[in-house]
Amino acid sequence: MSDRARARNERGPRSWEEARRMARDSAERMTDEEDAAITAAALADPDNPPLTDRDWERMRPMAEARPDLLRKIQKTRGQRGPQKSKPVKQRVSLRLDPDIVAHFKKRGAGWQSRLNATLRKALRLKAAGK
Repeated sequence: MSDRARARNERGPRSWEEARRMARDSAERMTDEEDAAITAAALADPDNPPLTDRDWERMRPMAEARPDLLRKIQKTRGQRGPQKSKPVKQRVSLRLDPDIVAHFKKRGAGWQSRLNATLRKALRLKAAGK
């Protein structure tokens, strides 16, 4: 494998097109022995057997098979959307030491707000107006 290909595999695909190309390339390089070993392992897994042709024939899109469940999932996905009033927070990308993130996350949800409050206190800034 070339250095360029190795670097690409280490960072992972950057798009669905690249992921599909990488999967095709990997499948084309697979030997018959590797394919047989993978197939044998899949057949031996009692918790997740390979799908049969009959299974594939019975499959339906979720929107057709369980539209009620699909609506419920779509409503509860956690996508908040844009802020309703004027934006009060600014999205940033920030690299922090792992122990700092772990410290704030260990108390559960709201860790980003707690981190924000800690920074505000350290900088002696007044509480943001609501």
